[in-house]
Amino acid sequence: MAQDERDKAWRAYYDGVAGRPPRPTLIEALDRFGSNPGRAVDLGCGDGRDTIELLRRGWLVTAIDAEPEALARLVARADLPPDGVLSTRCTRFEEAVWPIGDLVNASFVLPLCPPAMFPALWTKIADSLRPGGRFAGQFYGPRDGWADDAAMTIVTEAQARGLLDAYAIERFTEEETDSVTPRGKPKHWHIFHVVARKR
Repeated sequence: MAQDERDKAWRAYYDGVAGRPPRPTLIEALDRFGSNPGRAVDLGCGDGRDTIELLRRGWLVTAIDAEPEALARLVARADLPPDGVLSTRCTRFEEAVWPIGDLVNASFVLPLCPPAMFPALWTKIADSLRPGGRFAGQFYGPRDGWADDAAMTIVTEAQARGLLDAYAIERFTEEETDSVTPRGKPKHWHIFHVVARKR
């Protein structure tokens, strides 16, 4: 895809998700921390629907996205907390370096990691969490409409649970439904929603 077409596609995506609330997995993870904010990384942060909630609750946030348009929209948001502590990094999350912290949020982005790079990314996520820290995010299952895309990481339920061996699973729910993507394309979704605490 040519760069101008890629940019147009991402703009359509950001327009499609504009104004949406933070994901339920993030909210559950934050609620489990109670009134004890810490340091978080938001992988593939997009225009900041989850980042804003983290900042609103007093967390120190490193927001990472490979698309400059995403980060530009994030820092331009009218609801960006003026006293929030935010750093941004424009890079692919597989290649990013982020500080040790208490929460890694990866809403709907881990499947976008190429399979060859996923083991190292997953290890990096675990290594960046303090004991008691949490992971919140999603995996795509084998019946997902994009499961035949060799560039995406797809896992079975058993594989997803195996990835969480070092964690206490606090939420593991399976969703399978037909709807549309933020760009308006029909899609069958097979998703595992996860919140897990590092032991």
